[in-house]
Amino acid sequence: MGMAVGPNKGIKNEINVTPLVDVVLVLLIIFMVITPMLQRGKSVTLPKAQNIEKEKKGGAESDPLILSVTPDKKTFVENDEYADPAGLETRIRDELTKSPGKRILLKGDNTLNVGDVRKVMDVARKAQAKSIALGVEELKE
Repeated sequence: MGMAVGPNKGIKNEINVTPLVDVVLVLLIIFMVITPMLQRGKSVTLPKAQNIEKEKKGGAESDPLILSVTPDKKTFVENDEYADPAGLETRIRDELTKSPGKRILLKGDNTLNVGDVRKVMDVARKAQAKSIALGVEELKE
């Protein structure tokens, strides 16, 4: 009595790809959610700093309003450009009215001088901003 061997007899050793597809889809969704957060605001070269205050994770406050000052001294809120300080102040005030206590992250290019960044900080202060954090890049040892 030998074992019958044929096309449909014996052990099937096919790879089950369903778990792999599930994992890949989950990773894809995670990257789709995280990538836009990293790209917010205008692209500026941040100044380097040694001691960086770590940001506390929290609810609504963990998603700051991003102000950017580019090397050619143009000011942006998220991706919208504001040429005049009055328009900038109005936009910041509107954002803070929508969500009071929202933090502001100011990304100034490292080629700018302190005065250029200071002007934007003063406008934000006039718009009743409570806390303004300066975006810097951590120095690696």
